[in-house]
Amino acid sequence: MNRILRHGFLLALVIITLAGFGCAKKEVTDPQGSGGGQIYDGDELPLTEQERQAAMRISNGVIYFAYDSYALDTTAKSILTQSAEIIRQFPALRVTIEGHCDERGTEEYNLALGERRARAAYDFLLNLGISSNQLEMVSFGKLHPAVQGGGESAWSKNRRDEFKVYKPRN
Repeated sequence: MNRILRHGFLLALVIITLAGFGCAKKEVTDPQGSGGGQIYDGDELPLTEQERQAAMRISNGVIYFAYDSYALDTTAKSILTQSAEIIRQFPALRVTIEGHCDERGTEEYNLALGERRARAAYDFLLNLGISSNQLEMVSFGKLHPAVQGGGESAWSKNRRDEFKVYKPRN
């Protein structure tokens, strides 16, 4: 019975997460094709050209993690430090930190690990003076792999934090 309750809770958590983040949003990518993107739906303000460029720089700053780890390495800290400088320049922007995992492990475990990965970046940005009002976090666990397939070459690309940038109406 306890197992059924845990699975029911996990399913409810996944449904709530997907309903809140996956349904009404569309990805807007850089027209120059440099990668990255921003979240924009009808409830958010369009970005100015300067904000769009800043959002692309932040979104392109994907950070990667070692297997079963949420420790930030020197590359991740450097990317986050650069992102913090940009975020400070654009106080109207908000950043969602998405924690992701590879396909190994249970859904429950990977959701928790993805949250710890997002939290590591969130806390690092807070320590650099970024306001919690500009930051959000979400864990997708293994639900949205960047690369399909097995093996370390795919798994290493899926153990990551991604950053989505938007400008709320209020």
